[in-house]
Formats: sequence, C-alpha cells, structure tokens
Amino acid sequence: MEKKPHFVRRDFPPREVSSLSLALLLAAVLLLNALLYLYLNKFYISSGHAETDSSLCSFGYFRLGAVKNCSPWLSCEAINREVRRLKRVGEGAVKKVFLSEWKENKVVLSQLTNSELKEDFLHGLKMLKALQSKHVVRLLGYCEQQFTILTEYHPLGSLRGLNETLHIPKYKGMNTWHRRLMLAIDYVSIIHYLHSSPLGTLVMCDSNDLDKVLSQYLLTSDFHILVNDLDALPLVNRSAGRLVKCGHRELRGEFVAPEQRWPYGEEVPFEDDLMPPYDEKTDIWKIPDVSNFFLGHVEGSDIVRLHLFDIHAACKKKDPAERPSAQEVLDTYRRVLTLLIREAAMPGTREML
Repeated sequence: MEKKPHFVRRDFPPREVSSLSLALLLAAVLLLNALLYLYLNKFYISSGHAETDSSLCSFGYFRLGAVKNCSPWLSCEAINREVRRLKRVGEGAVKKVFLSEWKENKVVLSQLTNSELKEDFLHGLKMLKALQSKHVVRLLGYCEQQFTILTEYHPLGSLRGLNETLHIPKYKGMNTWHRRLMLAIDYVSIIHYLHSSPLGTLVMCDSNDLDKVLSQYLLTSDFHILVNDLDALPLVNRSAGRLVKCGHRELRGEFVAPEQRWPYGEEVPFEDDLMPPYDEKTDIWKIPDVSNFFLGHVEGSDIVRLHLFDIHAACKKKDPAERPSAQEVLDTYRRVLTLLIREAAMPGTREML
C-alpha cells in the first residue's frame, strides 16, 4: 500500500508574529519622530524665525524685498527726498502712521503726534534700533530732528485683525489649531526675547487690555508675529534693585496682573508715589489670555487648551515669584505642539504600544 506524502504544516509562533509587528511599529514611530523633527525644524530654524535671521543686516543697515544687498538706514535727507506719503492709516497717543512708498516699495512712516510725548517717541526709536532681530519690525531709517521713523510695511496689519484675516478665502487654510498655536509660540518667543534682550530684562508695558496688546504686534504675510511698538519698554534690574511701573495712573481689571493693581483698597485714594513697583512677571500673567485669543474656536483648539492648562494655571499664580519664566512657557508650548502633531500623524499609536 502506497503511503501518501505527509506534509507538515509549520506556523509561526504567535510570539514571533507579535515581536515582528512590534519591531515594525517601533520603526514606524522612529521614522515619524525623524520626520517630525525635520518638520518642526523647518518652522523653528529655516522659516525666517531662526535664532539668526539671514535676512538681517549688520547694525545700521537693512535689506528690503528681493534686494540682496544691505542699505544703510535712511537719513533725514533721504527720507525727505525719497519717501512719498500715500495715506494715513493710523494714529495713537504718541504717533500717527502713514502708508508710504520708497523706491517702489510700500513702507510705513511714523511721526510724533504730541510734542509732550517726544521722550516716549525717542525711547521707542532707541529700542527699535537696539533690538533689531527676527522678533522686531525692520527699521529702514529715522530722523530724530523731525521725529519720524521709517519701518517695513506688513499688509495684514496688527493682530487685532487676525480673526477677520483668517475668514478671508485666501487665508482660510491657515485657520487651524496648528497654525494658531504657532502664532501663540511666536508671541511667547517675543516675550522671552524682551525678558532676555541685549539691553537686559524689558517689560511690555503697553498691555493693559487685550486690544492694546494686539495693537502692538504685526502679522506678517507668512503668518508670523513681529513686535511693532516699543514706546513703553522699561528695564528691570534686580541686582540694582530697579523695578518698574507701567505708567502713573491706576490700572484696573483682571487682565493686568494683581501686583499692577492698587493694593490699598477703595478707601485709600490712588497715589502714584505709594504704588509698589513690579517686575517682568506681569507679562507672564497675561500670556494665557493672549494665547486664548490666538487659539480661537477652531476644531482642536480645546484639546490644545487642555494640554496648556497646567502651565496657564502657573502663569496665573497670584505671587509673581511662583509664575514660570517666559522660557519655561515657551518650552511647554513647543512640547505640546510636538506631542499633538505626533498624535495627529499616528492616532492610536499609544494604544498599540
């Protein structure tokens, strides 16, 4: 009787299959992390918001538009001769602002409004010259004798118009939790820069309400933020015992930090001489409110708020010494961005592991 061939069926042990799947999953996670690093690197380093901006020139010079060479800041004579005013586009307590033209480039000419505030104007010019960086609007020229300043033009204007801009069809694709969180990161980066500036620790004093804060910053065409108004930027010097006060009037409301409010109650009339000074932690108190504006109410923004809850609670500590530094807030924002991008790219990864 002929024997039938005997085939032996061999199955991979379940454990080997699990190990192979796990190895492939870990390889995918490592690849994702590498791609994520390159993606974030694009924003933090090569997007024009690097630690050293390649578009910046040496002190006293500027580069505008597609021009490769740096030009010296325009003098009084050059501004009078070469800059043409087009129309007035704004006016504040210190200066009025004109959309202007220089060599076929749109520029902004700012001029002192009230002669009693010339010290504020000149202080703003001093800060603008000293703080030129990726965080600050580009200075093109100035004339101290005529109290005029020439800066780069950004057509999207101040951050007050952010939500309106994001509803324009051209920019609707930018209206995402990711892009809005990137704007919040830009904002905190500027606060960190001011707190660790080449001049020392500077406090953003023109920030008594949200609308005032937003008016101090510009939105660039590639959706980054620049600080534009540096008229009220006093210096904190702890080693010399030097603190600051933002103006000489009583500040009210929940937006300003507790230490900025009159501490002696309604029964004691406000006196500037009795008002205690404070430090840069007033800027930290305001970060959650400003970031809440940036995040808006798009899909995913509530998840971002949830991840930022602890750091924002720390920013709102009544004791300024217990609040985090701007660097700590910035590090947290960046970690949250990285985490959320990773989770969006590979949903369910945590459960699989």
